Amino acid sequence: MTEKKGNIPRIQDVAKMANVSTATVSRVLSFPDRVSEATREVVLQAIEKTGYTINHSARNLRKGGTGAILVLLPNLANSFFSRVLKGIEAVASGHGFNILIADSQFPPIDETTFGNLFNTNRIDGAIILDGNIPKSYFKRATRQKPELVFACEWISDCAVATFHIDNLAGAMMATDHLVALGHRKIGHVTGPTNNILAQHRLEGFNQSLTKHNLPCPRNWKIAGDFTIESGVKAARHWLELPADNRPTALFCASDEMAFGLISELHQNGIKVPDDLSIIGFDDVEFAAHSIPALTTIHQPRRRIGEAAARALIHKIRDGDAPMPPQPVFDLELVLRASTAPLHHG
Repeated sequence: MTEKKGNIPRIQDVAKMANVSTATVSRVLSFPDRVSEATREVVLQAIEKTGYTINHSARNLRKGGTGAILVLLPNLANSFFSRVLKGIEAVASGHGFNILIADSQFPPIDETTFGNLFNTNRIDGAIILDGNIPKSYFKRATRQKPELVFACEWISDCAVATFHIDNLAGAMMATDHLVALGHRKIGHVTGPTNNILAQHRLEGFNQSLTKHNLPCPRNWKIAGDFTIESGVKAARHWLELPADNRPTALFCASDEMAFGLISELHQNGIKVPDDLSIIGFDDVEFAAHSIPALTTIHQPRRRIGEAAARALIHKIRDGDAPMPPQPVFDLELVLRASTAPLHHG
C-alpha cells in the first residue's frame, strides 16, 4: 500500500474514497455540469472527508490573490444557512480557497464596515446571502473590484449573478397543498416586508388563493421576520382572533417561524394539526424532528451553495470567460405530520 507523502490528501485519495477516476474528480471541480448530480455529491463528500485542496498558493501569489472568499449572511444563528455554507465550503476548499464568514444583521452592518469587508487585500470575492443590504453600499465595494454573486436572496436591479429557487412557485405549492386538504380559511405568516424572499412568497400565497377563489382577510396575514420569536407572536395573534373566524391552516414563510408558532400553540392547548394545520418553507434539518414533524417546502440548500461557489470561483479565475448556464433548482413538497385534512364540525 502506498503511503501518502506527508499525509497530505491527494486527488487519488479522493478518487479512491469516491470510487471514481481521478479524471472524474477533476471534472467535478472544473466542469461540474458534465457530471451527474449523484456522482458530484459523492465526490464533494469525499473532498470534504479527506480534506483535499488544490494547491493554488503559487498562483495566488502570482496574481496577487488572497485565496479567501467572504460569505455574508444575515443571521448566523438561523439554521437555514448551515447546508448552504456546507456546499460553499466543499467547493471552495476543493479549489484551494478559505472561507471567511460575516453576519450582516447582528449587529446591523453599516456602509463603512461593509466596504471594509470587501477590501481586495483580504478577499478575492464574496457570496452574499442578504437581500436587504442597501444598493448604495455596493458603490464602494464595486470600486474595490471584488467578484460578487448572490445566493438564496438577491437585490432587484443589481447586475450580479444570483442562485435561488422559485420562491413564488414554492409558496403556491404550499398553499395549494392546504387547499387540497379541504382548507378554505388559510392565513399566512409573512417574512419581513422589505425582504425579496418574503415578497415573492407572499405573492405566491396570494396567487394561489386567487386561483382557488378564496378570501384572506387582512388579519389573517400575520407579520413575521423569519425568526422563531416572530412565530411565537404569530401564535398569540391567531389565538386572539375570534374562534369562529380563525384560519384553519397557516402557511409560514419559513420553518423557523413555524417552530415558534407550533411551540406557543402547544403551550396554549392547541393541537397541530387537529386544531390548525401548519406548513413551513425551507426544510431545515429540525423540520423532520419537530413535534409534530413539519410539512414544508424543500429547497436544495447545499446545491445552491455549491453552484454559487463554483460561479464565484469561475469569475475570480476566468472573469472574462462566459458564465456557465445557471442550474435550475427543483422544489419539493415534503409531507409530514403538521398538516391534515380539514375536520368539519
